[in-house]
Amino acid sequence: MLRNLILIVALCSVTVRPVFAAGEDLPDIGSPADTVLTKEREAVIGRSIYRSLSNAGDLVTDPEIQEYIQSVGQRISANAQDGDFRFRFFVVDDPAINAFALPGGYIGVHSGLLLTTASESELAGVMAHEVSHVTQRHISRAIYANSKASILTMAAMLGAILLGAVTGESDIIAGGVAGAQSISAQQQINFTRANEYEADRVGIGLLAQSGFDPYGMPNFFETLARQTGSLANRAPEFLRTHPVTVNRIAETRARADLLPKIEAHESNGYTLARARLRLMASDTPEDALEYFRGEQNDPQHAGELGTEYGIALALLDVGQIREAQQQFGELLAANEEIIHFHSGYAASQLASGDVDGAFDTFDNAIELFPRNVPLTIRYSEALLLNDEPGRAHQLLLDLYNQVPPTAVQVRLIALAASAAGDTADAHYYMAEYHLLTGNVMMASDQLRLALGIPGLDSVQRARFRSRLEQIQEYLPRPSANRRGSGRNLRPRSN
Repeated sequence: MLRNLILIVALCSVTVRPVFAAGEDLPDIGSPADTVLTKEREAVIGRSIYRSLSNAGDLVTDPEIQEYIQSVGQRISANAQDGDFRFRFFVVDDPAINAFALPGGYIGVHSGLLLTTASESELAGVMAHEVSHVTQRHISRAIYANSKASILTMAAMLGAILLGAVTGESDIIAGGVAGAQSISAQQQINFTRANEYEADRVGIGLLAQSGFDPYGMPNFFETLARQTGSLANRAPEFLRTHPVTVNRIAETRARADLLPKIEAHESNGYTLARARLRLMASDTPEDALEYFRGEQNDPQHAGELGTEYGIALALLDVGQIREAQQQFGELLAANEEIIHFHSGYAASQLASGDVDGAFDTFDNAIELFPRNVPLTIRYSEALLLNDEPGRAHQLLLDLYNQVPPTAVQVRLIALAASAAGDTADAHYYMAEYHLLTGNVMMASDQLRLALGIPGLDSVQRARFRSRLEQIQEYLPRPSANRRGSGRNLRPRSN
């Protein structure tokens, strides 16, 4: 289904416009790539594919992991642009060692890549490379370079590039390129290679500007080369999403040598996010506990916060509640500034039946870290599980009004409002959820349901009507041969 959608998006999004002669006197209207794919259209394509991945359940929705990957990405992208792109960083639930950039600033990192990196700077190096693909507009430039081709050929190329990037399947890219070989295939191969080297050059500068070790990029390339081994030499370089060669490793290392030496300090967020992913990726929590115990006995990892945190999480999952609570308690006492340990300790209290104690722990954490997204979500989930939906609704509403919400957050506040008996608001939040996931029809239906709830106050009614009017222009219009019959897809006045 996802493959078909990507190809449809590609076909609908590529627009061929005339290529003007070099001598024509034209005003400066931006990049030549805009003539075939504008930044606005790039954002539409990226958002559509991101929503498809989300709706298919392919994304890691864990709030702690999502907050971490977004924080690293924003740290890099802040040095990469002047507000031209609104970047969104996310983790794909996939053990493959891969990352990809979608048009419009959507950057995906596979969980397997995050677990394979040996340092935060290695992870940041991959993300800086992908950010550079976006800021340098490589997909748009690739299409523009072949702008004399037919629309179908260019659409096939775009669909293959995007799908190959998302899935990491080189045969998909190969098929797309093979279908377009009639358009100067060697030029396409060279252009792809040039894009990769350009993304390296720009990305390694971003690494240094963002306070990461620039050697993180060549170090990870070497790791990737070891992972692929001799297989990397069996396929043409352009068929792989991230071709790794000796020359490429040498060039990035030489560039790092020219940059100021940076003593990068690994954030706690990196090791804690990896611990959460390791537990999620394990077949059983017992397997995860065995893994973390092995790290604890390894001098190289003994005493690391990620290892100790992983043990606490795994103990909780296997049902060793007392041991988990003791582990979280020790971590919290020594590291009160780390939010994960507050949430973990509260979770262990809940598991032991100490609901009041867990709520006290959460209340103290909220006072220390107001409007922290993962903390607020964890507390709200605990409130809902213990028949406190009204408190959960208020807590989430405060966050909703201050921080741009994700679809997961909006769905949670809808559940809280519904459980608290606020039916009209629950429908309104579900409308917002459907808008975030790209279903405008369902959003309009939810708003109409909200408007039909008896006893609305004037503020609610005005808010629901206003939102329905805002999305009205995005609803499909009935075709001429269907007018007068069937359901009118345009919103009706209420």
